[in-house]
Amino acid sequence: MSIELLPECIRENYEVHEWKHACAILKEDFPDEWSDILSVLQEFRLYKSWITNPGGRKSKVSGFIDEYLYERGWVEKEFSTKVVVDETTMDTPTHKIDCFRNRVALEIEWNNKDPFYDRDLNNFRLLFDLRAISAGVIITRCDELQDIFNELGRGASYGASTTHMGKLLPRIEGGGGAGCPILVFGISKALYEQDE
Repeated sequence: MSIELLPECIRENYEVHEWKHACAILKEDFPDEWSDILSVLQEFRLYKSWITNPGGRKSKVSGFIDEYLYERGWVEKEFSTKVVVDETTMDTPTHKIDCFRNRVALEIEWNNKDPFYDRDLNNFRLLFDLRAISAGVIITRCDELQDIFNELGRGASYGASTTHMGKLLPRIEGGGGAGCPILVFGISKALYEQDE
C-alpha cells in the first residue's frame, strides 16, 4: 500500500484506506490536488461547537473542507453525460461531486444516510469508466467518534444508519467503486478540540 506516501501527521490523525494505488496516482500525476488534500487535512480540526450546534443544511465540517478547497480552485461539479444508441440520445446526468479539480473527485460524507456512499461510489465508477476522473477521495468519520457524540448528548443525531467508516469499507471492498482508485480518510478522535 502506498499510504506511506502520506505525511505521518495525517496517518496519525486519520484512519486511512486506499484502493488501486490511489496515493501514488494522486501524488505523482496530480501533485497540486494532492497538496491541497494534504493541506486541508492538516488544517482541519473537529470542534466541539460543530457537534453541539448543528449547522443546518450543510455541517460545519463539510463547510470548512468545501470552502478551503473552493478557495484553491476546486468546484462543485455535475457532469453532463449521455448514452447514444443509434439515433436515440438519453441524458444520464451524474450526481454533483462536492469538490472537483483536474480529474480528482472528492466527496465529504459527515452525517448523511449511509446510502449516500452507494451514490458516491457509483458516481466514481461511472466517471472513471468515462475517463472523466482518475481518482476519487472520500472524507468521512471514524466509528470511534460515536463515543464523543454520545458524551455530548448528540449520539442519536449520528446514528448507526448514517455515514461512518464501518458503513463505507464493506461497500468499497465489495466492489462498489469498481476500477476507480479510491482514497478514504476517516476523521478520528485525535482531531477533536473543545472550543466551548
